[in-house]
Amino acid sequence: MQNLIRGMLLEMGENPDREGLLKTPHRVKEMYQFLTAGYREDPKALINEAIYEQKYDEMILVKDIQIFSLCEHHLLPFFGRAHVAYLPGGKIIGLSKVARLVDMFARRLQIQERMTVEIAQIIEENLHPKGVAVVIEAQHLCMQMRGVEKQGSTVVTSEMLGRFRSDPRTREEFMGLIRKV
Repeated sequence: MQNLIRGMLLEMGENPDREGLLKTPHRVKEMYQFLTAGYREDPKALINEAIYEQKYDEMILVKDIQIFSLCEHHLLPFFGRAHVAYLPGGKIIGLSKVARLVDMFARRLQIQERMTVEIAQIIEENLHPKGVAVVIEAQHLCMQMRGVEKQGSTVVTSEMLGRFRSDPRTREEFMGLIRKV
């Protein structure tokens, strides 16, 4: 990867041997390894048996989970917040595991739409809840720095499963809870 970054610097018209760029190929390699660490994580291992039998029949919501990801089309960052809720069907998951699952999917080359679905599906598959809701709000630098150059624009995606999809009251309760105050 370092040779590729060095070649990219040359293609840009830069001198990769100048003082400020000497260590750039190594730093960029380490950065991409960190930002794509989600490929090297297994969701089952991440959950690590943190699923518990629990009689609880109200919504569980983890909101305002900060996300940082890379757009797979331009390799530019997008960042924002994820809100994840589920209606237990007899099982709950450790709260920190919800945030860790979000991070795992964010630390891959992504499109926001797919990431939203992946988060909902992994909770559905592991907990079999009565419903799952995921909303992600993010700003995409590929829209702000290039192309349409629309600074401050926000992309919102959602995935609603089970009762969040079929029951408008459940969906509205979730949406009300995640609205900015």
